[in-house]
Amino acid sequence: MDGILIQILNGLDKGSAYALIALGLTLIFGTLGVVNFAHGALFMLGAFCAVTLQRILNLSTTSIDATRTDFLGNPLKVQTPYVESWFGPEMGSTIIDWSVPLAILFAIPVMIAIGFIMERGLIKHFYKRPHADQILVTFGLAIVIQEIVKYFFGANPIPTPAPDYFRGSFDFGALLGMDPNIVIYPLWRLTYFGFAAVIITGIFAFLQFTTFGMVVRAGMADRETVGLLGINIDKRFTIMFGIAAAVAGLAGVMYTPINPPNYHMGMDFLVLSFVVVVVGGMGSLPGAVLAGFLLGILESFASMTQVIALLPGINQIIIYLVAMIVLLTRPRGLMGRKGVMED
Repeated sequence: MDGILIQILNGLDKGSAYALIALGLTLIFGTLGVVNFAHGALFMLGAFCAVTLQRILNLSTTSIDATRTDFLGNPLKVQTPYVESWFGPEMGSTIIDWSVPLAILFAIPVMIAIGFIMERGLIKHFYKRPHADQILVTFGLAIVIQEIVKYFFGANPIPTPAPDYFRGSFDFGALLGMDPNIVIYPLWRLTYFGFAAVIITGIFAFLQFTTFGMVVRAGMADRETVGLLGINIDKRFTIMFGIAAAVAGLAGVMYTPINPPNYHMGMDFLVLSFVVVVVGGMGSLPGAVLAGFLLGILESFASMTQVIALLPGINQIIIYLVAMIVLLTRPRGLMGRKGVMED
């Protein structure tokens, strides 16, 4: 039972990242009809927003401490971060320690701006082009963004730790009435799952209960009719592109303590996330979320030692195998609509 719980938790952890990226992909496809292969790059840019803020907060001033000397007897040079100079040592060190959560506030406007620039500057010119053209141009954009990040940040992963408060583990088994220290799970991974749940719930609530969201949903169902009512649906769809970019960016920000950011992490998640979208159903927001968590859990169980011993390499292909089965038996995906991607 403890092994099953651990694998479920691992699956929810992976599934949270899959679901958030797939949700953004589906928002863009459902509103604009664009297959955005640059969406993984937005996830990566979000992660590097956290790296950038961490570096900004660690900018330091150098001073001489005459009371301390190095091994040669010279006065010791001391690096003091500016935030500690401005807010005091205790508050400054706390701000630096919480750089990842604070990066959420930094990433939201940055990612929305990047989304607007992408949509207005490039993607709007491909709305009426074939999906193959959209895939090629957005994939090329993703490679350009990847190389720019590699140039400025280097090729090596950059450790970006979680706050000290979240670096421990949580006794999940004791919460369920099991013996202590049976099911121990990293606290930040549980936090990531909770964060993903909040973002997903917020997006669905926004689309379901706000006037803006209801108009967007109407536009997704019948764009021409909404336009005939005098509503500027294109402007609203552009805003949704920015929101989708922000969702991907926030997923990347919170993922940095789990997987140190590197320039190719966007590509690593992109293919898997597109498989998730296809399995859930192109254009279906609930399908994207459901498939993300289901495939995450399935991949987690396929990574168990016992399963790999029986079927070597199954953990590397299980998601694609499931995608093949789903598409052969239900081409629309689990919750896809008739006619989507069938032309």
